[in-house]
Amino acid sequence: MNVIPYLICFPFLAALVMFCVRNRKVRGVLACISVAAIMVMVFVLAYCYISDGKSSQLLYESAHYVEYIMQAGEILLMLLVVFLCVKYKKYPVILLSVIPTVMILLTEYIGPELAETAHIRLDRLSLLMCLIVGIIGGMIVVYAVGYMRRYHEHHVEFTDRSSYFFALLFVFLGAMFGLVLSESLTWIFFFWEITSVCSFLLIGYTRTEEAVRNSFRALWMNLLGGFGFAIAIVYTAYKFRHLSLGMLVEQSPLSMIPVMLIAFAALTKSAQFPFSTWLLGAMVAPTPTSALLHSATMVKAGCYILLRLSPALSQTTAGMFISIIGSITFLFASMLAISQSDGKKVLAYSTVSNLGLIVTCAGVGSTGTVWAGIFLLIFHAVTKSLLFQCVGAVENSSHSRDIETMQGLITRLSKLAFLMILGIIGMYLAPFGMLIFKWAALKAFIDSGSHNVFLVIILAFGSSTTLFYWTKWLCKLVSYNSECTPCDDVTTPGQYVSMFFHAVMVIVLCLTFSYISDYYISPYISDIFGETVEFLSKSNLTLMMILVLCVFLIPLLIYLRTRRMKKRTVPAYISGVNRQGGRAFFNSYGDERHMELSNWYMEDLFGEKRLLKFSIIAGAAVVVIALVLVIGGALL
Repeated sequence: MNVIPYLICFPFLAALVMFCVRNRKVRGVLACISVAAIMVMVFVLAYCYISDGKSSQLLYESAHYVEYIMQAGEILLMLLVVFLCVKYKKYPVILLSVIPTVMILLTEYIGPELAETAHIRLDRLSLLMCLIVGIIGGMIVVYAVGYMRRYHEHHVEFTDRSSYFFALLFVFLGAMFGLVLSESLTWIFFFWEITSVCSFLLIGYTRTEEAVRNSFRALWMNLLGGFGFAIAIVYTAYKFRHLSLGMLVEQSPLSMIPVMLIAFAALTKSAQFPFSTWLLGAMVAPTPTSALLHSATMVKAGCYILLRLSPALSQTTAGMFISIIGSITFLFASMLAISQSDGKKVLAYSTVSNLGLIVTCAGVGSTGTVWAGIFLLIFHAVTKSLLFQCVGAVENSSHSRDIETMQGLITRLSKLAFLMILGIIGMYLAPFGMLIFKWAALKAFIDSGSHNVFLVIILAFGSSTTLFYWTKWLCKLVSYNSECTPCDDVTTPGQYVSMFFHAVMVIVLCLTFSYISDYYISPYISDIFGETVEFLSKSNLTLMMILVLCVFLIPLLIYLRTRRMKKRTVPAYISGVNRQGGRAFFNSYGDERHMELSNWYMEDLFGEKRLLKFSIIAGAAVVVIALVLVIGGALL
């Protein structure tokens, strides 16, 4: 598997090139070429793995020179964080960077003698994550080439630092490849910290007061998780004399203390309550940042680690608390999304909610829940990336991302509306992927035991709340009146390439997930749990694929129809005398009134002022109780 070092290192080299190239057109061409090269390497890796025929491969047992490079990198990351914390007077955050780094370095140099273990693990799950990062993350970079030009044309108040921005995107991709392929805990920690620092720098890209505040919130929350990860590494080194994630999972329940600490780090990275606010604050960054953080890379790192830990979490106190935290996040984030009219904020809360469901699946740790969690991870990455890109393109064209301003978008920006409709129905309508696997998770919760009744109820109510915000948004896109403001589509061809690619991926995944299950996911479940289970019958899967194919024709027919449709103004009956044109009318007193149509966002019921603080407190309470009971119980 000689392609693995190139796959990890090449994005870092591309980042250096992006940073040095100042010409926008040249940088854009080089970015697309680099993405193409990354995709080729990912497909080569997939081919080599499949042709080899092994279910799991442990590689690179001896790589001491690489560890020296990583140690130098950890010191540089620490110094960068210290410098920026001093610059912006965020002094407490310094401790969250310095202490873990010193702990890791001391353990590596003066710690106990450790068993020689592999540093890289290649199996079906890590390869799947490589495909998500390489393909979805790569297409987001392609989208960013055109987006950033339009972004700075619209936001002239921000300094154009696009070369710096693209460099960070590629560093992010390289760190994610390293994270998902690493087996050594110290290697995972190194790449883990790179993603934390990169997200901090990307969120603060505009350097506004709000951006700086939100970026430091993301930094300290992720560094707090890294602190827990560092303690887990030190404990594992001294207690078990190795630093292998796979061996740690196999040693359960003896290893429950480091497993819980790593799970805590994963909760911060996957933005579970009470740590969700860092991901919500990421909206201040340009849309490609949101797409990367919310769909393809950052948050998926936490879910990936929890899915890795799921065999150790199964039927344990730690797993129970992890599933409770995930279910709380799933329910409350879904309700909070109802009260939002900002498109990116709806997507952000929806992301937090779906991540909560994946975390719940990992916490239960049964064959069915892990199977459902992996598929939820795949479908969410593709669909949510598509939606974030659509919102960014709409914002560049209409100068607004408010859902209320998207009324009649099907006639004003037909292609973007069609793509957005595709993403929305893929998120919540039957028989599409997200809904199918929510149902599969529900069935798995029931099958795993009566003690999961609470999770079943939470999943049922959390899923029902998605109807409120997705339906409101969908209806706005397809409704039209004569006062809808026309706007020019300024979306670049490169952006459309990425968005149409994502749209095709949504359709392909919906049509082929039964084959993906049979030939890829189910064998992985069999490898880690030692049993094979048929989660959905062949007849049901075939019927679902037929329904998917039929339903996808609806938005396509709407799009084709609106392109040829003659616009015809039909006055609304407003229980009075209509004024000539528009939606104004004279009431019974002869006064002129204007009819306003708007969604009801139920802020009194589900607004942030009412629910956000409570959900953060509830999540924090469960996290504290979990850490005390699990770690305290293990020590006693």
